[in-house]
Amino acid sequence: MKERQSEKPYSTEQMSVWSGGFGKEYTDRNPQTVEEMNQLYQTSFGTTRTSMNERFIGNLDRTARILEVGSNVGTQLQCLQDMGFKNLYGVELQQYAVELSKSRTKSINIIQGSGFDIPFRSEYFDLVFTSGVLIHISPETIRGMLSEIYRCSKKLIWGFEYYADAHTTVEYRGKDNLLWKGDFAKMFLDAYPQLKLVQQAKFKYLTGENVDAMYLVSKP
Repeated sequence: MKERQSEKPYSTEQMSVWSGGFGKEYTDRNPQTVEEMNQLYQTSFGTTRTSMNERFIGNLDRTARILEVGSNVGTQLQCLQDMGFKNLYGVELQQYAVELSKSRTKSINIIQGSGFDIPFRSEYFDLVFTSGVLIHISPETIRGMLSEIYRCSKKLIWGFEYYADAHTTVEYRGKDNLLWKGDFAKMFLDAYPQLKLVQQAKFKYLTGENVDAMYLVSKP
């Protein structure tokens, strides 16, 4: 499926953690259905994830080919399916989550793989997106994942991630080197100046000062 071949299998400290027991615990404690996810977003932001999606990609052709990098059990993809999107794919590092997704989704193509080495040819997708995934990629290696997302998208790159003006490390469940917040739209635009920012919105949590950002950028 893929045009290029990596020189060697790519591995990082974070990949080892997320593909193991720590990642399995993450999967088990997070929303497993669209309804649960929308309720969490409503509680956190005062709006649902479905409403956010409609705001950013509601006008996108429902036949568009879409890839989620870091799809976990496929809940985000199911949300898009409920919106009428038909050609949905996911790449997920954690084998446990991939197996769960197979029993919980229908007509969605989710495979085990890495966002550093996406097993599809260049520009195969109309839109490639992440949701709470780039925050777990270290500053030393994130350019590699941005590059793969850029390579696989023909038109659009979409994301929803923790926001900060500067790339900032955050302790996560007592562990270091697993979570960073930043301006991920700007990272794409800095890496690929030909990209154009179509839309960006910041969503402040109803409790506390933390902010998430959703962004959509387009290729020329």
